[in-house]
Amino acid sequence: MLASHYAPHTRIRLHAGRIEPGEALLAFGASLPEGAARSKKTLNLSARGDLIEAAANLFSHLRALDAVGARAIAVMPVPNEGLGEAINDRLVRAAADR
Repeated sequence: MLASHYAPHTRIRLHAGRIEPGEALLAFGASLPEGAARSKKTLNLSARGDLIEAAANLFSHLRALDAVGARAIAVMPVPNEGLGEAINDRLVRAAADR
């Protein structure tokens, strides 16, 4: 088991409830922080809160946000149950210091 899985070049900030200036957002669910819905630097793993959809979108969304030139990627909380445990494990590995 690797400590780091897919790790974008852009720093990842986990459990984000808001977006800081210069950040991109990896969202989850229908409720987004203020201004996120209008941002070209926001991708939602699953607006419906579907963990299967979120898992399918995880790496492509991370890669896409890595390419937008943000200073960091803020990642909204994903429920840590069922498939969410695996998603959160991958996010922790992606956020690991390199």
